[in-house]
Amino acid sequence: MGAEPRMTAAAALGVTELRGRLASGALDALALVESYIARIEAREEVVGAWAWFDPEFARAQARTLDSYRRAGRPLGRLHGLPVGLKDVIDTRSIPTENGAAQDKGRVPLRDAFIVERLKAEGAIIMGKTVTTELAFMHPGKTSNPHNPAHSPGGSSQGSAAAVADGMVPLAIGTQTGGSVIRPASYCGVTGFKPTFGAIPRRGVLTQSPSLDTVGVFASDPAGAALLAEVLFGHDPDDSATALAPTPALLTQTTTAPPIPPVFGFVRPPGWEDADPQLHAAFEELVAALGDQAFELPLPSVFNGAAEARKRINFAEMAYHYYPYLRDGTDLLSAATREAMEAGNKVLARDYQSARDLPKVLTAALEELLTRCDVLLCPSATGPAPHGLDTTGDPIFNGLWTLCGSPCVNVPLMTSEDGLPMGVQLVGGHGQDGRLMRSAQWLFDWADGATQ
Repeated sequence: MGAEPRMTAAAALGVTELRGRLASGALDALALVESYIARIEAREEVVGAWAWFDPEFARAQARTLDSYRRAGRPLGRLHGLPVGLKDVIDTRSIPTENGAAQDKGRVPLRDAFIVERLKAEGAIIMGKTVTTELAFMHPGKTSNPHNPAHSPGGSSQGSAAAVADGMVPLAIGTQTGGSVIRPASYCGVTGFKPTFGAIPRRGVLTQSPSLDTVGVFASDPAGAALLAEVLFGHDPDDSATALAPTPALLTQTTTAPPIPPVFGFVRPPGWEDADPQLHAAFEELVAALGDQAFELPLPSVFNGAAEARKRINFAEMAYHYYPYLRDGTDLLSAATREAMEAGNKVLARDYQSARDLPKVLTAALEELLTRCDVLLCPSATGPAPHGLDTTGDPIFNGLWTLCGSPCVNVPLMTSEDGLPMGVQLVGGHGQDGRLMRSAQWLFDWADGATQ
C-alpha cells in the first residue's frame, strides 16, 4: 500500500494548544481546516472514517470564524476546532443515516442538543463519521488506521479512527455497551464516557435509553475534557439529565493532583479469556506503578452484570427499533435482527430485575473507591482483532456502562504486532473530574517513562 502519509504539524499538537493558537490568532481556523482536509483526502480511501464529508462546508465555517476573530467578537471555548460527529447525531440539513439502509438520505430538520452546543462554542462541524448499523454490532466500512486489516472496534468506529489518523482533533461517539472505550483502545486514542446523564441525548439515535451515553475522543485526556465540558448540561427533553453546576473538567484534568493518584487494579469477568499479551502488559504496568497500584478483588455481584446489561439493551432495542424490523426486516443485518428477537423474549420480571442491579453495583463500586482514586482495568480483551467483520468483544465495558460510571481509555500499551492496547480507568458516579485528572496524570507518567 506504500508509505503512510505523515500527519500534519497541526495534528501533532494537543487540542488545548491548538485552541490557544486559534484564539490568539497565531493560527487561522481556515489554515487548520485545510491541513485536516488534506489528511482526509490522503487517507480516507484506506481508513474509511467518514459517512459524510464536504470540504467546502468545513471551509465556509472556518472563514466565518476567522472573520469573527478579526472583528474582535467573543470567541467560544472550541473556536476553530474541527469536530467529527458519529452518524447517529442529528445535524440540520446534513444527512444523518444511522448506518442503516432504511435511513439512507435522511436529513434532519433540527440539530441535536450537542450540535447546538458545538456551534455556539465555535466548533467546526467537520462531517459525519461512520457508525455500525444502528450503533449496534454490524460493522461499517472503517478500518484500523494502525493496520487496515484489523477492526477499529464499534460502534463509534469512524470517530475513533478519524482522531487516531489525524483527520480531526476531536470527535463524538456514543456508548451503550462499549462503543467509546473499545474503539479508543483499538485505535490508540483517549476515549471518555462520562457519567450517565451528564451529556444530553436529544437528537441522538435512541437504542437503549437506560444505557445510551454520549462520549468523546481526543488524542489526550485534556482534549477530551475540553470537549466534554462544553457538552455537559441539562436538557428538559432528556430525563436522564439533571439541573446541576457544570464541572470545570478541563481545569480539574490539567491541575496536578495534591498527591499522586492510587490505582486499584481489578480483573473483570472474562479476564481469563483475554489475550496473554494483555495479561503480561498489565502485570508490567502495575509493577511499574509500584506503591501507587494494588490489586482489588471485584465483588461477585459484578459477575452477572454483562448479562443484565445485555437484557436491558436488547429489550429496549426491540421496542425502539421496532419500525426498522416492521418496515424492512430484509434490510437489517442478522446481528441486529437476532438482538431484537432476543429482546422480544425478555420477560418483564427479568427486565425489571436487571434494571435494579445498577444500584447494587454502584454501591459496591463506591466501596471499592474508598480504597483508591480510580479503578484500573483493561479497555478490551486485547489488541484489535484481525478482519473487518467484527467489532470486538465489549465484555470489559458493559458492566461499567450498566453502572453509569464515568470511564476513560488511556492509550498506553502496544501489542507485539504494533497495535494499541488501552488502559481503562473507572471513577465514581459524578466524579468525572477526579477520573480525568487521574487519567491525565497516568498519560503524562507513561509519556515520561518512555522518554
